Amino acid sequence: MKGPGKYDALCTDVREKTNAECAFILIFNGDKGSGFSCQIRGPATVDVAAVLEYMAGEIRKDASG
Repeated sequence: MKGPGKYDALCTDVREKTNAECAFILIFNGDKGSGFSCQIRGPATVDVAAVLEYMAGEIRKDASG
């Protein structure tokens, strides 16, 4: 989905406070329900699927001990 979602303002806040080009947030059972937001600003080129696949692999490694 392109355009603002229910957690876009929070993602903007995180991105701006950290001076980041990219920010991802994933919310489970928040005050607006579950959801996510992703923002990419400036010249950054990010393969979102690759980043999420990497994160999933790291989570699986951590979970398996």
